[in-house]
Amino acid sequence: MPEHSPKPFAEELVADEQRSGVPLAPQQIGFSAIEAGSEGASSKGKHLGIAAWVAIVFLALVVGSAILAPVLPIPDPNKDVFPGLNRSGPTLDHFFGVDANGRDVFARVIWGGRNSLAIGLFAIVIGFIIGGIFGLVAGYFRGRVGTALGSVTDVLLAFPPLVLALAITTNLDRTIFYVTLALAIVSVPVLARIARASTLSWSEREFVLAARSQGAKHGRVMVREVLPNILPAMFSIALLGIAVVIVAEAGLAILGAGVKPEVVTWGNIISAGRTDLRDAPQLVLAPSFVIFGVVLSLNYLGDVVRARFDVRESAL
Repeated sequence: MPEHSPKPFAEELVADEQRSGVPLAPQQIGFSAIEAGSEGASSKGKHLGIAAWVAIVFLALVVGSAILAPVLPIPDPNKDVFPGLNRSGPTLDHFFGVDANGRDVFARVIWGGRNSLAIGLFAIVIGFIIGGIFGLVAGYFRGRVGTALGSVTDVLLAFPPLVLALAITTNLDRTIFYVTLALAIVSVPVLARIARASTLSWSEREFVLAARSQGAKHGRVMVREVLPNILPAMFSIALLGIAVVIVAEAGLAILGAGVKPEVVTWGNIISAGRTDLRDAPQLVLAPSFVIFGVVLSLNYLGDVVRARFDVRESAL
């Protein structure tokens, strides 16, 4: 006869009480609800959903067109190739119109994506690495080391991010490197705070305490036990951080403290077209809508990542 797997003790207890007519205790009801919620969340997390796929496709189109910009059949973004079509509206030949200097706005948006996305990505990668190390060490060791690193993070968080970025870019050169560096410094304390909070939680779990009791060194415990568990939360915030950095770059450009005007970025396109906002609003709206779509997509995918990799925590 086929063998049947034994039921969990909690399920047998509930079944016996139901057969005997004993009402379920509130703790048992809550326990069953948590189990059902966890299973439902786990099964739901396996499917991305239509909105997530729309976000992925949109980001793939934006990133792919930015990478393939040199080989795409589009005009030079910095040359006056259409002098007779200054401030013209969208047409079949020029999807986003032509600016005051006769430059195709669609081509400028595609080329601007190369620099804006690169600034956002590399700034967050730098902040991810530095902030992650700061937060991991501060949350794991606590004590004097954690207090000192936490104080540095609090000092950086006390500065308004845009003002701090303005101060850095004003005193340094307005190149892509220094703008990226400024925005990376701004992103470090936020990512460090997320890493520290997650590390404080995970460093007290049973498997971490077991590794310590077996004589594992601190470096091994942090890298092998704690780090893999804090990465999903950090990655979720990092996706949103890329979107925030892209918006910050546009803000710096409008304030005149971003990348030099001859470098095509989404922020510089908006800054160059703001004087013609009343007569030719598409010069500002076109890159603004692209930024809006990128920010919305990254924000939504960040929520999806958190839901997929932190299902058990959110259910409890």
